[in-house]
Amino acid sequence: MSRGSQAKVSAAREMGSEPDGLALLKADHAEIKRLLKQLNEMEGGEAKDHEDLLNQIETKLKTHTAIEEQILYPAFKRAVQEGDKHLYFEAVEEHGLVDIVLPELMETDLGSHEFKAKAKVLLDLVEHHSEEEESEMFPRAKKAIGAKELRALSERMAELKSESGADSDGLGDDDEDDILDSDDDEWEER
Repeated sequence: MSRGSQAKVSAAREMGSEPDGLALLKADHAEIKRLLKQLNEMEGGEAKDHEDLLNQIETKLKTHTAIEEQILYPAFKRAVQEGDKHLYFEAVEEHGLVDIVLPELMETDLGSHEFKAKAKVLLDLVEHHSEEEESEMFPRAKKAIGAKELRALSERMAELKSESGADSDGLGDDDEDDILDSDDDEWEER
């Protein structure tokens, strides 16, 4: 676990509450939205600054998506009633949209109108997705999964985040792609 993840867990314990994975994901949402807003507000400047910010966004988004898809979503799907499972499927589909827009954004000329449009669409997707998770999915997950299991999931989430390098300012280690790539066939089985 990275020092950043350890500090978050320690701070929550000192305050007398155990962290749960949902709080970690909410913090990720806020950070990713902040970075995307920063990207949308950038005018001119050095291409290297844009590229560095894009790489940071890509790393954080891929890590966050992997955490949700590999840890939270399967637990959510197992724990909730049939009537709430649509939230799982919607969330997975929204991740699929981000997986389309993000690579396109990364390949688009930084100064173009297309880049600005794709950056805005990505921000809109992330804002919608995080709002829906925080207002609908997370409250149901908290109730269905329970505090004890959420604490256990939190530790797994922090470990995956630390392994990916998304908890730091760097871009992660050489194994990042192995950690972040999910097997599409595995998700079709779920």
